Amino acid sequence: MIENFIKNNNYEYYKDISLKKYNTYKLEALCKFLIYPNTVSQLLDLLDYLRKNNINYLILGNGSNVILDREVFEVIIKLDHFNKIDINNNIVVAEAGVSLSYLSHICMQNNLSGLSFAGGIPGLVGAATVTNAGAYQEDMANIVKEVKVITPNLQIKTMNKDDLAFSYRNSFLKHHKDYVCLETTFELALGESIKIKDVMDDRKRRRTLSQPLDLPSAGSVFRNPEGLFAGKLIEDLGLKGYRIGGAQISEKHANFIVNTGEATSRDILDLIGFIKSEVKKKYNIDLTLEQEIIR
Repeated sequence: MIENFIKNNNYEYYKDISLKKYNTYKLEALCKFLIYPNTVSQLLDLLDYLRKNNINYLILGNGSNVILDREVFEVIIKLDHFNKIDINNNIVVAEAGVSLSYLSHICMQNNLSGLSFAGGIPGLVGAATVTNAGAYQEDMANIVKEVKVITPNLQIKTMNKDDLAFSYRNSFLKHHKDYVCLETTFELALGESIKIKDVMDDRKRRRTLSQPLDLPSAGSVFRNPEGLFAGKLIEDLGLKGYRIGGAQISEKHANFIVNTGEATSRDILDLIGFIKSEVKKKYNIDLTLEQEIIR
């Protein structure tokens, strides 16, 4: 029984817990076991046990950029305790559980340029690496040097940038979920902290003015079609404020869906389907979903 295993091996865990505060859409879902490994050894043993016993599990970062479309999750693994940062000149190594926003500020304080785009991304290093997170025409692929992973056969391996096959909001790791990101090594440029801070402060002001930061959301819903902006296409259809159940197209930015209070995953997915249909009908453009649906 899994509870005996995690008790006997001294894992930090929580039983029958709501995931509402663990995803940025604030969607309700139940997790039978929420587990926080403390070491790589613990993580390896846990993965080995779960796989041998055919127990479904999900490694969840900060819960941003995802739609939890399941009422009950068997096991959720959180890597929040993997939070070490090492800086050596312009080389930064950050474990998977480090906040990307926090890391960007640490790098700024150390006169390192290249992560300023991440100051407002509410994700963790591991998930951000897997999804090639980005903003302001920059992304992780620009600065990642290599990534330490657990392979499907539970070996630890270092993958270089070429192995990771980065593309827009995509990577090898995103399509091979039996790999686990443990830490990411960044190669940054030397800069001046005051100038980097000015850029980050300016972007923070722009986010505050343009994004619905006062309501639960999961960031941009759709990728921008080449040469166009998804938000403008949706806004020009007059859809700002349109809602299905508790899910609403933001009145501040049309490429955001917000939870007005009691939205379900079905509300959000139905609204996504409606938007895609209306954009296709008007512009003959197939919008691509940027958020990940987890079922």
